[in-house]
Amino acid sequence: MSKVIVLTGATRGLGRALVPHFVRDGHTVAGCGRSADHVEGLRRQFGPPHVFATVDVTDAAAVQTWAGDVLQKLGPPDLLINNAAVMNRPAPLWAVAADDFDRLIDVNVKGVANAIRAFVPAMVARKSGVIVNLSSGWGRSTSPEVAPYCASKFAIEGLTKALAQELPAGMAAFPLNPGVIDTDMLRSAWGDSAGSYPSAEQWAKRAAPFLLNLGPTDNGKSLTVG
Repeated sequence: MSKVIVLTGATRGLGRALVPHFVRDGHTVAGCGRSADHVEGLRRQFGPPHVFATVDVTDAAAVQTWAGDVLQKLGPPDLLINNAAVMNRPAPLWAVAADDFDRLIDVNVKGVANAIRAFVPAMVARKSGVIVNLSSGWGRSTSPEVAPYCASKFAIEGLTKALAQELPAGMAAFPLNPGVIDTDMLRSAWGDSAGSYPSAEQWAKRAAPFLLNLGPTDNGKSLTVG
């Protein structure tokens, strides 16, 4: 059955890698990202009924406007994937500038809440749909010099598990650890050593069917793409 999939952070990394797999399987994707050039590239490659927009998830009003357009064109999503995230430049917590810390929390935590506020009421009204919030191994364990990122992903774990308890029967929410993937974000922390891990494209081949098969049976569980 064809699904409507809403995906934040669709222009780079894991989000960008997922898009062609969803499209190839006959699903309709509504994606957003901050780069207008990358959004335009998605529009050229994947035309209607797919919908791509330039949106900063930290802007609650912009997310609401985007959601209104998506809901009008496609209806409530069957799968909402909150993927947009940033990572701090590795440094001891006391050396991370306040503005950098605030930006990370705004994207990684508040951005997820903005998308949930914008899309989930329509899903709840229909009493169906799955919400997946991208967590991390650093949302379940810690390492030095990435304290802000760890804090944000621990927050996603708690936020998502609480959300799962609030949803009506027939819906589900999951925090998802994608595993260690060679992305630009990981390279910002690990440098060239990130290249020893699977690429985003390799990951998406496993992750897309995994995400599409999620349902209410395991609502609230912390999941990992194997």
